[in-house]
Amino acid sequence: MLQVHSIKAVKGSKHRPKRVGRGNASGHGTMSTRGGKGQTARSGGSRGLKMKGFKFLLQSTPKLRGFKSPLTKAAEVYLADIEKHFVAGETVTLEALQKKGIVSKNIRSAKILSTGEMKKKIIVSGVACTKGARAKIEAAGGEVKDVNK
Repeated sequence: MLQVHSIKAVKGSKHRPKRVGRGNASGHGTMSTRGGKGQTARSGGSRGLKMKGFKFLLQSTPKLRGFKSPLTKAAEVYLADIEKHFVAGETVTLEALQKKGIVSKNIRSAKILSTGEMKKKIIVSGVACTKGARAKIEAAGGEVKDVNK
């Protein structure tokens, strides 16, 4: 049975650390694989130069990407979906859209688009609409009230 104390590394996956500065006979003596003299041969010297160059690179790069807005966009709901999922006389709210699975439960706002036909008389409350969607809903005998944009 596989248990935490019985797990072993695969043969060949573990390597011994390179031992440097243990005499010339080892092959890694004198310069200890650090090359010649200078800043990069010293302890802590290899990082400084890279960081200095990287800072210049960051400063010289133009800021073209913009940012990601924390404000979420309203979920798009088609009139065809409302026609399909709602019964005549029913009220369309954000909670109702979430319960019927038309929009995600994490969405904070929704907007009804005029894609599709509307033949049922429905009431839209607290959900934004496009001008075209509003016209189609009102033409079918429905109404749109208290919309927060």
